[in-house]
Amino acid sequence: MTATTQTAELNGSAQRWGPLWGARPGDWALSEDQQIPTYEAALERIDLEPGQLVLDVGCGVGAFLQLVSGRGARPYGLDASAALVEVARQRLPDADLRVGDMEQLPYEDETFDLVTGFNSFFYANDFVAALREAGRVAKPGAPVVIQVWGPHERNELEAMKQIVRPFMPPRPADAPPEPDYSEPGVLEDLATQAGLTPESAFDTTWAYEYPDADTLRRALIAPAGIAVLVGPDREEEFKDAIVTGLAPYRTPEGGYRLHNEFHYLIARA
Repeated sequence: MTATTQTAELNGSAQRWGPLWGARPGDWALSEDQQIPTYEAALERIDLEPGQLVLDVGCGVGAFLQLVSGRGARPYGLDASAALVEVARQRLPDADLRVGDMEQLPYEDETFDLVTGFNSFFYANDFVAALREAGRVAKPGAPVVIQVWGPHERNELEAMKQIVRPFMPPRPADAPPEPDYSEPGVLEDLATQAGLTPESAFDTTWAYEYPDADTLRRALIAPAGIAVLVGPDREEEFKDAIVTGLAPYRTPEGGYRLHNEFHYLIARA
């Protein structure tokens, strides 16, 4: 495969999210590299064969693409962040990696044997449009994996919302409630609207683990541009709040373990 890195003009959700997710790529990798159980849970249910073309939408630093490359598949990745794609490029120098919008994928129709989006499709300005694009670039009958967070009450990282809130502008009073995409039938309805055929849904649980408070502080200020939104003047204060707020999840060895549930839908193009 010829090494490829492309950056398209960003007009959709990537214009907003790219700079935020790319602010701390090395620190984000502390979490993404632990997500192997997420990827393996999906691949256990898919017959991935050597030589098949796999597109990961929201590929981040390439942890999932490293896994499929190791199984002989041909990795393709798209992300909103050029900084994250650059880390993925260092890990996968022969992969086709691009910066772009998931609502306008820069690939031909019916190209991929598998399309995945691990906790990524809901960052699109239009969830259904992103799924429609995933289906467009998938070969007829190919699986499209959609992963989201599980129910709020089954995710220990929900505690981060309480920690972040004092550092952010107040939520508008008329803001709609936060959606729960893990509720039965929600992903199936979105996939159907996008022209996909829902096949099977499942859940899995695993834990993020950080060996000490310093690693925890670095890792959990990185997702979704939290460091940028908090700002440099309050960064240390926020990091201290992370350690205090997540004290219930400290292990006897001095590390931190946070269990979370994830919900998946495998649909077909």
